[in-house]
Amino acid sequence: MISSTQPPRSRRLTTPQQLLAALALLLIFALQLIHVARVYSANWDEAHHLYDGYNIWTHHDYRSNAEVPPLVKLTAALPLLPMHLTMPPDLGLSQGEEAFLDGRAFVFGSANGNNGDRLLFPARMACMIFPLLLAVLLFCATRELFGPTAALAALTLFVFDPNLLAHGTLISTDLGSACFLFATVYAFYRYTKSPTPARLLLVGLAAGLAMSAKFTGIFAVPTLVLLAIAESLHTRSLTLLWRRLAACAIILFCAIALIWAFYGFRSAPAPNGLALSPTLAPYIASMPSKANAAELTLIAKLHLLPEPYIWGLANTKKTEFEYTSYLFGKMYRHGPWQYFPTAFLIKSTLPLLILLAALPWLWDKRASHTRELYVLLIPVLFYFAIVTSSHMDIGARHLMPIYPFLYALAGFAIAQALQRSRPWAIAACALVLWQIATSLHAAPDYMAYGNEAWGGPSQVHRYLSDANVDWGQQLKSIKLYLDQNHSNDPNASWFAYFPDGAVQPSDYGVHCKRLPTGSSLWWFQLPMDVPPVISGTVLISDSDLEGVESGDGPLNWFNPFRDLKPIATIQHGVYVYQGTFAVPLMSALVDVRKTRELAAAHHPTEALAMAQQAVALAPDSAITQMNLADVLASQNNWPEARTHYALAGQLARTIRPELQDEDMVPRSDAGIKLAQSHLQ
Repeated sequence: MISSTQPPRSRRLTTPQQLLAALALLLIFALQLIHVARVYSANWDEAHHLYDGYNIWTHHDYRSNAEVPPLVKLTAALPLLPMHLTMPPDLGLSQGEEAFLDGRAFVFGSANGNNGDRLLFPARMACMIFPLLLAVLLFCATRELFGPTAALAALTLFVFDPNLLAHGTLISTDLGSACFLFATVYAFYRYTKSPTPARLLLVGLAAGLAMSAKFTGIFAVPTLVLLAIAESLHTRSLTLLWRRLAACAIILFCAIALIWAFYGFRSAPAPNGLALSPTLAPYIASMPSKANAAELTLIAKLHLLPEPYIWGLANTKKTEFEYTSYLFGKMYRHGPWQYFPTAFLIKSTLPLLILLAALPWLWDKRASHTRELYVLLIPVLFYFAIVTSSHMDIGARHLMPIYPFLYALAGFAIAQALQRSRPWAIAACALVLWQIATSLHAAPDYMAYGNEAWGGPSQVHRYLSDANVDWGQQLKSIKLYLDQNHSNDPNASWFAYFPDGAVQPSDYGVHCKRLPTGSSLWWFQLPMDVPPVISGTVLISDSDLEGVESGDGPLNWFNPFRDLKPIATIQHGVYVYQGTFAVPLMSALVDVRKTRELAAAHHPTEALAMAQQAVALAPDSAITQMNLADVLASQNNWPEARTHYALAGQLARTIRPELQDEDMVPRSDAGIKLAQSHLQ
């Protein structure tokens, strides 16, 4: 083993003392995670992940949530199996919508006697295995690379990281991915030190678990290839490179075999010939990138991976193209490359950033740590390059896999500082205490954490949104606030809740009149009636206030609230306002949906009146103009229809065109041509 600098022998902890300290830190970590699991309500994704995991266990059906691999979902659902729960009936909807609605019915439905936590809490406790296992691996790996002092320092920093605490017990793929990507690299490092078949199979197992936890796990093997190249360059041995590449091929084979095992060694998504919706071939064909479509088509043709896994890969690329991104108060159709570097600098703790910045000055030039350096840095740089080049810019949680590597380096920096001199040692201890203090100060509202250089958690919404601030986890706190302030009156309170539909405020006893969000208005089409002026207590999720679903500026129907000072902020992600507020665009868009419902019910006169009312409220909206044009065209009023088609196209081209519905301009042009053909 490569030697590492250690404290003087008289100051070393014995091995039992080291293990006892590590166990104490793990216990503190677990207690913090349990507290967060109790405080947070179900977020956007947890209910349908849990429903799908239970569905896989009980019916071997992988269709409802194929956009996520099964490992984390199966783990979450494992404690539910003895409960013999009732499955909700199939609503016959599209696969995505069906998953969310069935997931909510499964977790909160009266058929199972559920109040959410009866299912959610044990599932979260099962998912706690991923951050705890990652903490153990971090301690073991850092101890092997740099010694016990660095290992305990790294573990202490890790245990008090607000981002890890925010996501540690959630039924989501981020910590599972981070755990097994780190496990893969660590296992490969140990294999290269002492190549044996058992160690090689262990690497293959870890890589397969990484790929079965999240689709970014497919980058595990390319990461190992880069490590193999670095090792061969370091040793100047081409023979060694070929041996390592052969090992990587075996690892890939083992990983793919494990993926097939998670899908029951069956390519079909469900028994009895039940198919995905939409089915695989047309879904791949609808991908924006024809190159990606060709690659997945070949994989499907060769049956290299199960159908639902391939479908999920396609879904990841499609949603990456479709998602918008919020950065520094502005919405982007596709996230800019600066998104993840900025998110990293905002969401990482300052002690971690300072330790990483100080590492070049603390690196021991006398000891050979070159191998350890590239083993830790190459995965970080490679993964960071991948996420930065992607457009899935919806949260710093996607950076989670780099943090264990960085904390190992930070732990080494502390160990070196303790050896350097008294001032360095005092500074290192101060940074550890700072990490603990900043985490305790943020508790339990970790989701919105931002470091002190950016103003702390209360200011993060100025720069980032979505899961960086608001993933819909605040309903328990909202219920407590409304009860304490006697505001939980459905006739005098309004609520725009980001995940509305996937989870509803009423699931946690929050009874307010509904304000529209992008998903509740257009996707789930939940009942709502919003007049042009509303009064009372108004609660708005940060993601909606910033225009994450609607677009910013004139497209954002929550613009009337953006310059107002809220009377309260709940978990730094839900804002409370009191008074009377004009919301014409919001009301108009609700009228647009009502227009479509009236037209579908064959009430043309009422549909026309509703469409005209929407335009009167929001004449500068391409959506209201297009809606009226469609109604006029359906009633053969072609002169007026042409006018409003032209207005819709003009507005779509001039008001944040990159954020408008991409079909708006083609539909307006087609409408104008159709009107002209009828007028000739």
